[in-house]
Amino acid sequence: MVRHIVRRLLLAIPTLIAVVTIIFLVVRVIPGDVARSVLGDYASEETVQQFREDLGLNDPLWVQYRDYMLGLARGDLGDSLVTRQPAWDQIAYVLPHTLELSAAAILIALALGIPTGVITARRRNTWVDYLGRVLSLAGLSAPAFYIGLLLIYFLSARAGLFPAIGAGNFSEPLDNLHHLVLPAITLGLVETAYVTRMTRSVMLNVLNDDYVRTARAKGLTERTVLIRHALRAAMVPIVSLVGIFTISLIGSSVLTEEVFARPGLGRLLVGVAKQYDYTMVQAIMVVYALIIIVVNIIVDLIYTFVDPRVRYG
Repeated sequence: MVRHIVRRLLLAIPTLIAVVTIIFLVVRVIPGDVARSVLGDYASEETVQQFREDLGLNDPLWVQYRDYMLGLARGDLGDSLVTRQPAWDQIAYVLPHTLELSAAAILIALALGIPTGVITARRRNTWVDYLGRVLSLAGLSAPAFYIGLLLIYFLSARAGLFPAIGAGNFSEPLDNLHHLVLPAITLGLVETAYVTRMTRSVMLNVLNDDYVRTARAKGLTERTVLIRHALRAAMVPIVSLVGIFTISLIGSSVLTEEVFARPGLGRLLVGVAKQYDYTMVQAIMVVYALIIIVVNIIVDLIYTFVDPRVRYG
């Protein structure tokens, strides 16, 4: 296990370097003048040139790349072009909000999606199965921001149960949880639809396997057969799906953050991109890349606990 973790971490280093290099190049080929965008159209040419000189934008590309990579090696993500504050300070403020929202949405999706998928597979072609499939299809079809607006209208504006906007303070857990409920349900319901359909599809295949029929022939209860045998074998593709959705949730939560006016990494990225603050864009994308690598490593490790038959080369 330890050797596998070390191997995965070593493989992640060249991957991260390649991703960072691509980010560095893509940001610099975007049309437009960074200095002019930051200073405005009325800034003098001398001011613009001095700004470019101060930021090193007049240096050759390889020099900019060298300085950037050396800064990353020291843990320096650079300074914002607009606020002139360290990029990490802004990211560190919003990142916990994005991570908690993604984690809460995944927990909701697993808590609702897996049992629903198992039940609909067990009751295939009955009214329970049809109802579950219709609800999951509705979840796939409804945009997250629309679900969020409905929740705000019914549970906040009409019922007054939860706050409609903002994020709670981490120093006050109950207040933080109170603000988290509606955004987490919004994302969680969308992901529940995917988990339900995946679980149902995999369970239908597993329930026809020989070892499941053997377990039933031994006189085991249906609950034991479903949970200890069928569901455990079906967990590998479900874990893969959850890993993919964890990554997508962190990146696609921007609409939910906008609807509920929550601070978050996606919302921050949209804001700095509008300001053409390419230093902040780079820093946020690097953090995204790190999160993706960490999530992939965690998913690989979970495989070994879910299914001991999984072997690594």
